[in-house]
Amino acid sequence: MTPTSLAQTAYGAVATPVRTSRGAEHAAFETVTARLAQAARPGAPMTLRAAALHDNRRLWTTLATDLATPDNLLPQSLRAQLFYLAEFSLLQSSAALKDASALSALIDINRSVMRGLDSERGPQ
Repeated sequence: MTPTSLAQTAYGAVATPVRTSRGAEHAAFETVTARLAQAARPGAPMTLRAAALHDNRRLWTTLATDLATPDNLLPQSLRAQLFYLAEFSLLQSSAALKDASALSALIDINRSVMRGLDSERGPQ
């Protein structure tokens, strides 16, 4: 290999973009929300719905845990609103296990959070 091809190999294939914490949160919500949307399609298997709901619960539990820490720098009112959404999402997840139509509320909430994260990140 020539030095040029070695350099292209080493520096040319950066697969993972550098993300801010907000970008990482957005990516997590985007992934989970896409899985929920797949599970909401007519005829989607129960196993897909259960797995997507499990991931959504993990995401919201992680977020709620972070919101409850004294180190969290978000304004108290925003923390309270997000904590309420976390509670609702966890309860709605139980309902969605029984009835797939309950997935739409979870998808809407997650998309709203993603829009909020986008507005905080500013232009990319």
